[in-house]
Amino acid sequence: MKNVALFGLLLGSALLAGGCATPGYTASEHAQHIARNWDYEFKQATDDWDHLLLLDPPSRLTTWNVR
Repeated sequence: MKNVALFGLLLGSALLAGGCATPGYTASEHAQHIARNWDYEFKQATDDWDHLLLLDPPSRLTTWNVR
């Protein structure tokens, strides 16, 4: 019973403290990082499909620039 009460107390304090926020970035900055990474990954996936279907000349480099 003590374990359940302790777990409930820890869970409640974690939820009230803000959950799993990153301390270095605001929520909007974190969302921008995720969106940028998804965009880059989708562009690389497009390059992979183009390479698989022989639509682009052979190359080991991506056409997208990392910034």
